[in-house]
Amino acid sequence: MKPFPDAKSTTPLRRLKIPPILRSRYSWRWIIVLIFLSCYLFSLPPFPRPLPKYSGPYPVGAVDVEIPLTSPRIIDTAQFKKTKANAFELNTVLFTLYYPSVQHATSRRPKHNWVPKPISVTGEGYAKFARVNNFIMKKVFTGALKALVGHIPIPANVDVPLAGLASTVMSIPEIQNVNTEIEKVIQIEKGGHPVIVFSHGMASSRTDYTHYAGELASRGYIVALLEHRDGSCPGSVVMQHGKPDQVKLTFDVPEVETIKGKDLTVDEFKRAQLDFREAEIEETVRVLKLINEGQGKEVFKSNMRDEGVDFLNWEGRLNTDEMIVAGHSYGATGAMQALRGGPSGRRPFKGGVILDPGKQSGQLNDDIRVPVLVIHSNSWSSKYSLFYGRAHFDMVRDIVENNVLRGMPSWFATSLGTSHPSVTDAPLLEPLLLSWTTGARIDVYEGLRQYMHVTENFLWFLSTGEKRGLLREKAEFPQYDEGKGFGMWKPAQGENEKTGGSWYNWRRYWQVHVSPN
Repeated sequence: MKPFPDAKSTTPLRRLKIPPILRSRYSWRWIIVLIFLSCYLFSLPPFPRPLPKYSGPYPVGAVDVEIPLTSPRIIDTAQFKKTKANAFELNTVLFTLYYPSVQHATSRRPKHNWVPKPISVTGEGYAKFARVNNFIMKKVFTGALKALVGHIPIPANVDVPLAGLASTVMSIPEIQNVNTEIEKVIQIEKGGHPVIVFSHGMASSRTDYTHYAGELASRGYIVALLEHRDGSCPGSVVMQHGKPDQVKLTFDVPEVETIKGKDLTVDEFKRAQLDFREAEIEETVRVLKLINEGQGKEVFKSNMRDEGVDFLNWEGRLNTDEMIVAGHSYGATGAMQALRGGPSGRRPFKGGVILDPGKQSGQLNDDIRVPVLVIHSNSWSSKYSLFYGRAHFDMVRDIVENNVLRGMPSWFATSLGTSHPSVTDAPLLEPLLLSWTTGARIDVYEGLRQYMHVTENFLWFLSTGEKRGLLREKAEFPQYDEGKGFGMWKPAQGENEKTGGSWYNWRRYWQVHVSPN
């Protein structure tokens, strides 16, 4: 079953030289903002595409959840220089749940917007990222976003009932043609719907990975897309009972200081951000456990986003004892930190999906004691980056290898032809422009399809112990190999480019660097 439209061609595109300004850690976000801003200012049509529908056997539901903490948590004592307010005080946790919903469910609510309202918050956040946050540029960025992508909805139905377990829907006539998919889902739902907590990257938000999350949800998984208030999100609205809404914009090292008035180092700031992200992950786990334990009605009443009316019927239907943590870029670094020391009550993660772990987001945790799948985009592996005195690629590879030596089946692979934003929604909205500006050589639908298939195979392994697809292959590339085409193709296992077959299909798109096989 294909989650996206068929790729018209898998012929590699010519790699173009990228201007240095677009090569920063914010590159893909800056690219799409610059594209939209240019189109807006010069009246050029960007023609953003709608987000594709999901392809799994289930329809997909979505619920925004913002829940106050029992008591605020000050994660780090750093404070803003101007206001002296705590920079890393956690009062509420905000995430969107993507989940399998019942067939033919009708929502009374409009679909969520890809750029959440008020759009002015995101617009001002981008202006601040660009260091041009004044009255005029705030209006310009907001106007550009509103005119060009403000109308784009996320396809998931809002606040519809959670689907029953797969075994209860086998007889529905409309899905008889996907019974094979349903049979797969039955195997992963033995302890309830599996739960994935996903952490976004720098200059991103909870709405940047909706299609990746929605595809997993359409296959029986529940995905909580977090929105971090650690300074990495362009802008987020914090809602609390009895208090006016608070806009929390992006912030960086120069804006904060210690309680003694001293500047923070970059490493100290990154540590505070990662600790804050870990606390938000833990609070998300807490809320999901409350729902599963039968307190869904209370969670709904506490939800500042006024969604989740069906939570009272979610009792006992989530596997909250064995969750999965995932993340992209800065979020991948945060996900690795959440795996520190192995599963615990606050962090009950039996595995991790790590996508392009950050190169400028602090040290990578190597104390991992559960299986992990680490995926590098082509651009992440191909570009040499010095990381705490070593090559970033080598450090990531060694972390995964050491985890295998500890007896934890783990994988590290490069998705060939892809770029850093390939797993996000951005290429789906602007496929041609994103391919040109990021140097991606693979059709954007095929790139995200490959990410989905490998992720699904890893989640299947965590549930059943069976290795499928790419996970069955041996590691043949200790280092990234530029090779030819998308990668280095070598005849093996009796198959080659002429005969094709499953080996050729995976080798065309992947290089495996670490494998337990």
